[in-house]
Amino acid sequence: MSSSPAPYLRSPSLLNRHDSRLLIVDMQDRILPVISNSDAVLSNCLRLVQGAQVLQVPISATEQYPKGLGSTNSALARLLPDRLEKLRFSSAEVLNWGTAAEDTSGRFRVVVAGIETHVCILQTVFDLLAAGFEVHVPADAVGSRVESNRQTALDRMALGGAVITTTESVLLEWCEVAGTAEFKQISQLIR
Repeated sequence: MSSSPAPYLRSPSLLNRHDSRLLIVDMQDRILPVISNSDAVLSNCLRLVQGAQVLQVPISATEQYPKGLGSTNSALARLLPDRLEKLRFSSAEVLNWGTAAEDTSGRFRVVVAGIETHVCILQTVFDLLAAGFEVHVPADAVGSRVESNRQTALDRMALGGAVITTTESVLLEWCEVAGTAEFKQISQLIR
């Protein structure tokens, strides 16, 4: 008598490409030069965008007052032609997503990356949490001018209910399995 294996039950704490979105916040050239570790933040934001494109995770991007602060970094801008302009520090208003309960796409998880961690990222994260979204923040893909501001904001977001993670964790949770064409593309991004 043979029995079939029990179905694999994936933890609900892990990201899934089918219920996630990616939000890139204010990665503008006039702000980036003053951001601590800006090269790593930019590189990780690029990895997240490229991975989301491979895995068909929807992506949104914002720009804070582009008339004064310029446009998104050109490497990201090529991948993100549609960017939402904003004056409010939080990006939640311009996204026009409503609440997670109202969202008919089923994408209740949002990965938020960009700058500055203690201003636009923090305010966006708290607004999305208040709207019922589950929010994940890759610590290596967010930055501030002062490292203590970044770390304090990460601590505060974690205490407020956000999941603090890393770029590689996000990409591999979205990918879920090795040995596929998608995994080969993702593995190239995280090398």
